Amino acid sequence: MSATTTIKNYPAPESCAATQLRIMSGDGPVTRTVLRTPPRDADPSELPVIDISDIYSPLLPERRQVAEKLRSACTNTGFFYIANHGIPTKVLNTAHAASLDFFRQPRTVKDQASSEQSQIFNGYQGPRSQRINPFESVDVRESFSWKYDPKYDETVTDPAAIPAEVARCLISEDFLWDATANLPEFKTAILEYWRSCLRLARALVRSFALSLHLPEDFFDEKFSHPDATFCVNYYPPLKQVQLSTDEDAEVSIGSHTDFQLFTMLWQDKIGGLQVLNKQGQWINAKPIEGTFVVNIADYMQRITNDLYVSTVHRVRNLSGKERISMPFFFGFNLNESCDVLDSCVPEGEEKKYQEISCRDWVERRAKGMNQGDLKKPIL
Repeated sequence: MSATTTIKNYPAPESCAATQLRIMSGDGPVTRTVLRTPPRDADPSELPVIDISDIYSPLLPERRQVAEKLRSACTNTGFFYIANHGIPTKVLNTAHAASLDFFRQPRTVKDQASSEQSQIFNGYQGPRSQRINPFESVDVRESFSWKYDPKYDETVTDPAAIPAEVARCLISEDFLWDATANLPEFKTAILEYWRSCLRLARALVRSFALSLHLPEDFFDEKFSHPDATFCVNYYPPLKQVQLSTDEDAEVSIGSHTDFQLFTMLWQDKIGGLQVLNKQGQWINAKPIEGTFVVNIADYMQRITNDLYVSTVHRVRNLSGKERISMPFFFGFNLNESCDVLDSCVPEGEEKKYQEISCRDWVERRAKGMNQGDLKKPIL
């Protein structure tokens, strides 16, 4: 798809009513206007499929071509699919199967890996224990999360040599692996998936730098020990068959934006991910075999002065079947900071945001979750 693809516009009928959706941001509650029309499937111009195989090309012009396609998608909806990403299907299928094995266990077994034991929300969180949007229903999901640990990062040769300013933002916890030892393949499958995503994310950051018309290595020093979090979400089917336009409808995961730079999401064939487009309509990001869904997150929107869009999204699993998604959240080292990029501020305009460290930003965003009650520090 060309980087200059024409974006289709879907005007709402004048008679179409709208409502106000409230979500949490780093600056408190904000609102979005949402049409009361039923969700529709996304048009390819809204959620394009981008072949990223050339991000590994030895030729800079070929890498730039991919970067320009990323730029087009990031300035439009902020959501897109990536194809030919290089992560083997076997790695994805093995992680998916291992995740199902974990979530299908009795609750008492899963609770042995409870995040209540964690300083940083590592581990298992049970049904109806999370509410990512305090203005919507409790999330109808279970999850298993794990944050970056340098001893599992293949690029880190000596964890003891990590600079103190970086190390103080890192916490190593192994209780969750001990608690899942009854599933011999689980740790191996999850870590192989995480490492594969980490390699891909590091390559994508360089492509994002090119897309912003910066040197390819512009951000390299900022993600030596990144804020790279893996999560598996398990979504049982919603029991109440409600219209997606119902204000009080149950959500599998509530309406929100992500925190740091970007998210890469592998989803199974069930579907349920919905994106709020610029016209205020929910559109379905249907599963496409062999792809990840990528979306821009808040910190990237800040440093690009709103050039790149961090878009509201949610999940409603109305399929009648269980659903698995495996998001990988990627950001700079938590000790790092980045001001609004000069290349994103046109002549005569001003920077919209003050510089803030990644750690402070993530903590600020997290405090808006769980009804504003942050029970544990992010780091």
